[in-house]
Amino acid sequence: MVSFSEIKAGAHLNGVAIFVGILVFCLSFTTTDAYDALDPNGNITVKWDVMSWTPDGYVAVVTIFNFQKYRHIESPGWKLGWTWAKKEVIWSMLGGQATEQGDCSRFKGNIPHCCKKNPTIVDLLPGTPYNQQIANCCKGGVISSWVQDPANAASSFQLSVGQAGTSNKTVRLPKNFTLLGPGPGYTCGPAKIVKPSKFTTPDKRRVTQALMTWNVTCSYSQFLAQKTPTCCVSLSAFYNDTIVGCPTCSCGCKNITQPGTCVDPDSPHIASVVSNSDKNNLAPLVQCTSHMCPVRIHWHVKLNYKEYWRVKIAITNFNYRMNYTQWNLVAQHPNFDNLTQIFSFNYEPLTPYGSINDTAMLWGVKFYNDLLMQAGPYGNVQSELLFKKDKTTFTFDKGWAFPRRIYFNGENCVMPPPDSYPYLPNYGVRLPISMLHLIVTIMASSVVLLSYLW
Repeated sequence: MVSFSEIKAGAHLNGVAIFVGILVFCLSFTTTDAYDALDPNGNITVKWDVMSWTPDGYVAVVTIFNFQKYRHIESPGWKLGWTWAKKEVIWSMLGGQATEQGDCSRFKGNIPHCCKKNPTIVDLLPGTPYNQQIANCCKGGVISSWVQDPANAASSFQLSVGQAGTSNKTVRLPKNFTLLGPGPGYTCGPAKIVKPSKFTTPDKRRVTQALMTWNVTCSYSQFLAQKTPTCCVSLSAFYNDTIVGCPTCSCGCKNITQPGTCVDPDSPHIASVVSNSDKNNLAPLVQCTSHMCPVRIHWHVKLNYKEYWRVKIAITNFNYRMNYTQWNLVAQHPNFDNLTQIFSFNYEPLTPYGSINDTAMLWGVKFYNDLLMQAGPYGNVQSELLFKKDKTTFTFDKGWAFPRRIYFNGENCVMPPPDSYPYLPNYGVRLPISMLHLIVTIMASSVVLLSYLW
């Protein structure tokens, strides 16, 4: 016969075992794990190619590849950092520069470019002299997404490293890599040695290869990037007069006790307020609104045809500190599999679930509307989408015509609650009232007629 105390002890041990199992399961995911359901394989890969050995180190070309489908690095650009394994220094650089030189007092004569143990590298600006450039450099740190512009989805710089290993066996890999793009959000794993990169000459008749190559993979997490959302969605439709705005305080609330947290568009001093703001500050300076978001996306169900229906999308910038270059929008809706025509936007379907085509990536046409200007009269872009109806699924009822989710520049936007969507008027409710009105009218007319005849 098993006693109650033995049963209790066994239950306690089982509880401990379950807790330990859950703990081990959670710890099995490192901080670099950041899964994106719309882009499960997307990441930024930093490739470090050792091209030649020097008397006290090596010359390497470092390339940052953006393998993310819709998330890009915008102005003011990327910052790449790491910690040297030993006492390495950077003698010189092309296509990039260290933000700080550090303490180089132990050197006499030839002074290194950077002596810091943990250097931070940035891209050079456009217009840099040619003798300081290499291929894929000097774009101010801006890197396009892989789908939007694959030709500009990489950035490179060259550095000459001293006081380092001079062979594959003696070189030590840097550690603790960090990537800002331009703000926080990316977590980088350790450097891993891979097969040396191979390079084909322009005439395609000879292939060379690096002496040594290692990769660093960086993953993105919106939770690390922003404590608050950066965009919101408003909705409207032709069949309802109600305009559903962004939820109140979507990206924050107006602080009445601290003037200057937002800009009143009707203020007579708006020009001086905007011109005196710190352009290098990444924190948005937004227009005073109920939602306080830097960007608002408005989805309007515009027209209904026999076999088609039309949607208008308008993107408005409320941020006085930011011009959004090469912006993009990702929207989810079940009718994107029957998108017939799109006006003044580029379109590329994203199919993270294989054959299910319900996700679309939209971005501006180059030199036309690929730049979303700062808040003001020109701070908006818009387009229209024409969908073909699928008779098995199409309906205007229960908010079906509105998007399931919207992302702007890779950030998930705040949607209105589903119960506030513009509803399709229910004309069936009005039928009994109309019939009653008709019956009363007939009866009243009959009484009048009978009294006249009487």
